Amino acid sequence: MLQCRGLSKRYPSQKRNAVDMLDLDVAGGEIFGFLGPNGAGKSTTIKMIVGLLEADSGTVSLDGLDLVSSPIEYKRMIGYCPDEPLFYEKMTGLAHLGFIADIHGLDEATRKERITTLSEQLLLVDELADPISTYSHGMRQKLSVIAALLHSPKLLILDEPMVGLDPKASYNLKELIKSYAALGKLVFFSTHVLEVAQNLCTKLGIIEEGKLRFSGTFSELQQMEGSEAQSLETLFLRLTEDRS
Repeated sequence: MLQCRGLSKRYPSQKRNAVDMLDLDVAGGEIFGFLGPNGAGKSTTIKMIVGLLEADSGTVSLDGLDLVSSPIEYKRMIGYCPDEPLFYEKMTGLAHLGFIADIHGLDEATRKERITTLSEQLLLVDELADPISTYSHGMRQKLSVIAALLHSPKLLILDEPMVGLDPKASYNLKELIKSYAALGKLVFFSTHVLEVAQNLCTKLGIIEEGKLRFSGTFSELQQMEGSEAQSLETLFLRLTEDRS
């Protein structure tokens, strides 16, 4: 289980916390959709969870391992696909994946099998030998997802992973996420595409102005708002507008 307790962060230029006393629980087998308007605190929360940003207060743990006290062991259990992935441009896609495999100590047979399987699923086989500098945004997104999944992490964190993907690759990624969660893994998924979140995620979290406004299933959100026939888009807009 991923647990966040009292997680807070304020940037020097801000008058309020970017993330304010956030509590979150994500269990194995869940696809957790993390939703919110622009500037709500989604990316800040994700960066604190993966250890790229130090929290001002609060704790983050995965399967009982605390990020601060056991950073290496914690980070070995996570895979992260950022919203704007960065690479060594002169590397080929295959060299980048080999580099990631080396970091995680994957043996030759395992890395070959996983690179082959994942690149076929995400339609990147033919481009792996090309320099990353020649990749489109969608191809970079695919490479980032493959790298995040390469070591089969317990927690997969995806920040806007569908942006730039063609329809077939987007469909394949959604199926991959479902199959990954079915193995008991945790998927933490941030997106602005609310239709995808409604159809894909088993649990939702809605953040606004750094505060968690809702955490639960889509059905629970419908019941809370008294509108069981409404879409997630409608309920999301109602919830966030009511608070603004």
